[in-house]
Amino acid sequence: MAKSRAQPCSRCGTVREAATRDEHGRPLCPYCFIIDPANQETCVGCSRRRPVSVRTLDGPLCPACRPVKTVTCSICGRHAPGYVSAATGQPWCAACKQRWARCAGCGALRPIRSGTLERPLCATCTRTDPGFWRACPSCGQPGRIHIGRCARCTVDQRLRELLGDERGEIRPQLQALHHALTTTERPGTVAAWLDKSAAPAILRDLQAGTRPLTHATLDELPAGKPVEHLRSVLVAIGTLPHRDEHMVRLERWTTRIIADRPDADERKLLHRYAVWHVIRRLRGRLAGTNTTHEQAVAAQRNIRAATALLDWLATRHLTLTSARQGDLETWLSTAQPTHRVDAGNFVRWARKQKLTQLDFAAIRWDGPSGIIDTETRWEQARWLLHDDTLKPEDRVAGLLVLLYAQWPATISHLTVDHIDTSNGRVRIRLGHEPVVLPEPLAGLARHVVATRHGHATIGDQAASPWLFPGGQPARPISAFRMAERLRQLGIRSRQSRSTALFHLATELPAALLARMLGIHIAVAVAWQRASAGDWTTYAADVARRSIPVR
Repeated sequence: MAKSRAQPCSRCGTVREAATRDEHGRPLCPYCFIIDPANQETCVGCSRRRPVSVRTLDGPLCPACRPVKTVTCSICGRHAPGYVSAATGQPWCAACKQRWARCAGCGALRPIRSGTLERPLCATCTRTDPGFWRACPSCGQPGRIHIGRCARCTVDQRLRELLGDERGEIRPQLQALHHALTTTERPGTVAAWLDKSAAPAILRDLQAGTRPLTHATLDELPAGKPVEHLRSVLVAIGTLPHRDEHMVRLERWTTRIIADRPDADERKLLHRYAVWHVIRRLRGRLAGTNTTHEQAVAAQRNIRAATALLDWLATRHLTLTSARQGDLETWLSTAQPTHRVDAGNFVRWARKQKLTQLDFAAIRWDGPSGIIDTETRWEQARWLLHDDTLKPEDRVAGLLVLLYAQWPATISHLTVDHIDTSNGRVRIRLGHEPVVLPEPLAGLARHVVATRHGHATIGDQAASPWLFPGGQPARPISAFRMAERLRQLGIRSRQSRSTALFHLATELPAALLARMLGIHIAVAVAWQRASAGDWTTYAADVARRSIPVR
């Protein structure tokens, strides 16, 4: 009888018996009826207006606040809130209920339903008896308990409604996006992305627009994470070309800062400094690579300090030309600490351009100010080299800081092309000259190259060039997240790098240090002097050696 009354839901499209009808007489399935705002109540647990899961003496509770019985999970063995599986009759926790893994039985990447974390099993490998599982009525996918379309077919229908025309045909410019979203290994993630983000509104705007799908078109949409995530997906699938997002945001921010200046002469001056000095110098240092977050922040700090100095001079009816050294000293005594340091770049540039007579001497670096703890460095390095319970990617990243003095920002932008495993040896290219990695670090590097994967499910083509992929497709892990993961291991990136660089500078000449670690030669020389490595005397001694006559 229920099957004879089944009909497509007017909201989600699921073919089920209608629970009710909306104000226009269209059928609504039980799920859409429950989540309808008119049928929700205020939860006494979280005070949010949510669907009612259970009623208590104190009032209604939503699904998130409903008390869940604590069980011992049959899959992971944890003692946590959980449920009883309808497929096995065994308890499982909420985390394993949502866990995806490669099935030990059939090899497919699917939700696990039984087994263990070492040998997970999917639905069809858990219960092989015919008739237990239901198939999707649209595509025939097996392994389902509930009647209705599978997540992939539901996603396909929603995308055709968002990206298609009145006949459901997808625009040519959006076909690659439709294919990437409908063929992802985890369609439930796409469904959640469509349900819980602003993605549907953005996709609807793209479908309705007549302009081509470009970066400029996305730039016109309201800025936010949904737009940036969609941009990363489009770049990953090849619909949009790659671009340096940090540089684009820096240029956009600079344009806005300059436009906010009320005085035309100040706008012209700030444009010369910000665009033709700060950003131009940054582009020269990049040499074709992407801008890091730290580099963009450093450029913004210099420009902010310049605007702060100009604002202070303007309140006293002064300019860079009319200001005297005493005025600059007065400002330095009252300005913010960061502005006192960063404004020096602006003043020295202005003096070099003959725009002012002010003098702002550069502060020479006299060596590391933190503690050089060599014993802790070697203790942490031995721990990372031999503790197999840690994640291999964390071990490699930590060892690159402890042994090769690399910044987290540099490590996060390493690609698989930086690792060379030919001729039976593992080399990593941190600078102009590759460095041979010893064992067991070499084996860890091979493992990371072979098994690397990011957290991006949508648009990830499983061919990321990054050694440490991030949460967005076609993008690496952020420098902040990399430093945070190392901090959780007890590694302070700045202090550990200073200790490593201090030690290396005592053993290697500055020129070799710069070529192998990818640092500037001036930085290498400064660290060599700070560590008292007398390589200049060594080089002079080598030059004076007489060449034996054969």
